[in-house]
Amino acid sequence: MEKKTFIKDNFLLQNKYAEELYKKYAEKQPIIDYHNHLPPKDIAEDRNFENITQVWLYGDHYKWRAMRTMGVDEKYITGDASDKEKFMAWAKTVPHTLRNPLYHWTHLELKRYFGIDELLNEESAERIYEGVNRQLQLPENSCRGLLKKMNVKTLCTTEDPVDTLEYHQQLAESDFSIKVSTAFRPDKSIMIENENYSDYMKELGKAADMTINSYDGLKKALRSRIEYFHENGCRLCDHGLNYISFKEFSAEEINSIFNKKLKGEEISDLEAEKFHTAILLFLCETYHEFGWVQQFHLGALRNNNKRMLKELGPDTGWDSIADYSQAENLSAFLDALDGMDTLTKTILYNLNPSDNEIFATMIGNFNDGSIKGKVQFGSGWWFLDQKDGIIKQLNALSNMGLVSCFIGMLTDSRSFLSFPRHEYFRRVLCNLFGEEMENGELPEDLELVGQTIANICYNNAEEYFDF
Repeated sequence: MEKKTFIKDNFLLQNKYAEELYKKYAEKQPIIDYHNHLPPKDIAEDRNFENITQVWLYGDHYKWRAMRTMGVDEKYITGDASDKEKFMAWAKTVPHTLRNPLYHWTHLELKRYFGIDELLNEESAERIYEGVNRQLQLPENSCRGLLKKMNVKTLCTTEDPVDTLEYHQQLAESDFSIKVSTAFRPDKSIMIENENYSDYMKELGKAADMTINSYDGLKKALRSRIEYFHENGCRLCDHGLNYISFKEFSAEEINSIFNKKLKGEEISDLEAEKFHTAILLFLCETYHEFGWVQQFHLGALRNNNKRMLKELGPDTGWDSIADYSQAENLSAFLDALDGMDTLTKTILYNLNPSDNEIFATMIGNFNDGSIKGKVQFGSGWWFLDQKDGIIKQLNALSNMGLVSCFIGMLTDSRSFLSFPRHEYFRRVLCNLFGEEMENGELPEDLELVGQTIANICYNNAEEYFDF
């Protein structure tokens, strides 16, 4: 019996309105992926990956967590097994990911990049592995080619202030049609409680061509790097913090705290909170001066498994959702910036779904009429970028703000095969609106609703960002 195609034209689209909205207003929109972790070196050098494991499994802790849950030995995840063995272990895991977004993403990616309709499992693994590997050697499936296939117009990687941006410079001078920008991520300069903070100050000082031996020196170095990033096309920053700190402080206190750290003395929790507040306010005032967009990814509980952190390092799949209190400090922080007229365009992302309504209402406090959608409730992130998380974010924003001003989806990914997540989001979006058209909650006006869909998928982001 012939196997049926899984990813059909009406995938996730459950009525005629949803299908028409997607086909006419969403499907062909270009992609602005304004936050990801793609390696710019691979784009600049237009790398061709040797095999699907390298482009699909390396660094993907979504897949790693699923494999560990199935009892796959770490040897076949991050260990010294061959690339083929790792792929086979993943293929054997895939049938057990039913109802996890990995099942949808896996088959969307195989179909959109390589034209493969067959379900990935232990039986099909060999065929798919060899077939994709042959395709990956073709010039059109280099890193740049993979991005072009997905109709990417602009993407924005994420770099530390010490980065030279040499690969972004190479790309700016090349004839590559896709705009590749960067986001400034100075979290290591904020987290003064980290053991290696003083070592990082040496790195940052070297990048800024100075010695950092005071808090004023730190601010000077960061401003220097902001200027350097701006000269190289950067127009965004990004912060991955547990929560926004807000404690009253004096300049003398911050100088003292910084000097204590440089001397190797212990920093108390309260001192760390005051320092976080001071340096983040300084950074955000500077972002406003340069006209950047600032992003805050809040609410992750990172590196929970200390044994595996020691063995494998951070960002290897041992993180989860936290239950930090977010509202009061976030409000006070944004209010302080607004009161000084230094609140730039801002995107807030929550990781705890219980914070959806908090963030959806928080943005309304600081949308002051100066810019359309100035403060944004960002798309479902990390554990929330699946169908249920996307719908809940869209519903909270719709109920308590204006979803019509929303700037849409991003991948937040390290993989060149992750861009069908934009398609996934767009299908969920169109189905949500299509269902409400069918049941009479929205008018049967395809032009009205369709324009809102097109704006969310592309136009709002195109207007919002200055790339």
